[in-house]
Amino acid sequence: MAGGGMVASSGGTEFEAKITPIVIISCIMAATGGLMFGYDVGVSGGVTSMDDFLKKFFPVVYRKKKAEVDSNYCKYDNQGLQLFTSSLYLAGLTATFFASYTTRRLGRRITMLIAGAFFIVGVVLNTAAQDLAMLIAGRILLGCGVGFANQAVPLFLSEIAPTRIRGGLNILFQLNITIGILFANIVNYFTAKIDGWGWRLSLGLAGIPAVLLTVGALLVVDTPNSLIERGKLDEGKSVLRKIRGTDKIEPEFLELVEASRKAKEVKHPFRNLLMRRNRPQLVIAVALQIFQQCTGINAIMFYAPVLFSTLGFKDDASLYSAVITGAVNVLSTVVSIYVVDKLGRRILLLEAGVQMFLAQIVIAIVLGIKVTDHSENLGTAYAVVVVVMICTFVSAFAWSWGPLGWLIPSETFPLETRSAGQSVTVCVNLLFTFVIAQAFLSMLCHFKFGIFLFFSGWVLIMSIFVVFLVPETKKVPIEEMTERVWKQHWFWKRFMEDDTDDGLKKNGHAKVFDPVSQL
Repeated sequence: MAGGGMVASSGGTEFEAKITPIVIISCIMAATGGLMFGYDVGVSGGVTSMDDFLKKFFPVVYRKKKAEVDSNYCKYDNQGLQLFTSSLYLAGLTATFFASYTTRRLGRRITMLIAGAFFIVGVVLNTAAQDLAMLIAGRILLGCGVGFANQAVPLFLSEIAPTRIRGGLNILFQLNITIGILFANIVNYFTAKIDGWGWRLSLGLAGIPAVLLTVGALLVVDTPNSLIERGKLDEGKSVLRKIRGTDKIEPEFLELVEASRKAKEVKHPFRNLLMRRNRPQLVIAVALQIFQQCTGINAIMFYAPVLFSTLGFKDDASLYSAVITGAVNVLSTVVSIYVVDKLGRRILLLEAGVQMFLAQIVIAIVLGIKVTDHSENLGTAYAVVVVVMICTFVSAFAWSWGPLGWLIPSETFPLETRSAGQSVTVCVNLLFTFVIAQAFLSMLCHFKFGIFLFFSGWVLIMSIFVVFLVPETKKVPIEEMTERVWKQHWFWKRFMEDDTDDGLKKNGHAKVFDPVSQL
């Protein structure tokens, strides 16, 4: 499985790096964190459309669903039901700040191990839940696991991968998220047929990816960057030699040591993030997370069975449709792995913007014409159009904004702010995931088909943002981003010209800035 290759260094020489079995195995193991996250995203939508689950925990929603008198769009509009889904993301948002500390002080591997432990306990509580409090407590622990896994896994993947395939290996995390969602949709399709305890089986099977992540974290090595950062130079050198499959690792090792030395001069990485020189990475990382959620993808993924049921599909058909969209999601993410390091990041983001925009407009038109408050069914032809358009939308997201929303921030922050930057990235992502999860069913009730026009407007805005402000980072070594990307960009280069921050940086202080006036 080894293949030769060179990785560019900041000094202009070439680092030698083979694609070794240990790199592939480590990345696959680490990416199981995505499998767990994906399963949790996918399972909640199916479970919340199961009658037995609703009867036990949300009898009001169950009665509303069966009464068939309320608006089709408002059947599931319940804050408690939305809290079941969204509590996971609120907990993840809080946990990511603790995860930033453990990632830096204890390493990427230990942080993944902590995530696995949270996941296992959360799964046990959810599966055995007797009341709503126990159910929510389980979701909160799963959220803590998500916070720790989303902090550590993308960093681990970016740091262990050779530069030329960094994009593809990093997207393994996103691929596992999509596989987790598909697995959850298939499980829900079958457990929905089990009377009384099908929902428990759905929630309990999350234990499989939870155990995989924990075992994976025990088996992988930590990244050379992390070991060197914590002063374990000999161990870092040994791991670097092992993962690169060559003895000629001195140039790369010295560059990592130098990057680590600079990073140690920064006493307050979060404050350092606010420095002028770090503004481009911070603005792009935050914007990508907000835009990623405002595409509406998680609204579709969380609530796919609920959404299809709301649009007039029968229970079996709605779960079946969710499985189809899950499969499209996985296949399209595989496409991304193959093309991201060939075509580059920008072209994928822009092409997908056009595709998602058009798909959402068509969905809004069909629903506007065919789904009224009390109409029973879309009709087969229109139902097929909606499923095809949702698949078109999901495929575009899965080869672009899904994986690249994580990849671009993880490869653009310099080492001294990388852990803090990843923490902010995860935090913003989970905050907006929480907002969308908590609000979607109410928005669907009030906006009706207009919800898709709302999201398509965001797709247009974010595509314009990419055109002007997102640079290409394909095949650029992480430590060379400043010279080769930011200093060459028409807008961001002005933030690189001011080198007077060095003294401040060494003291761990940053200038206070007004983001409105600066941008």
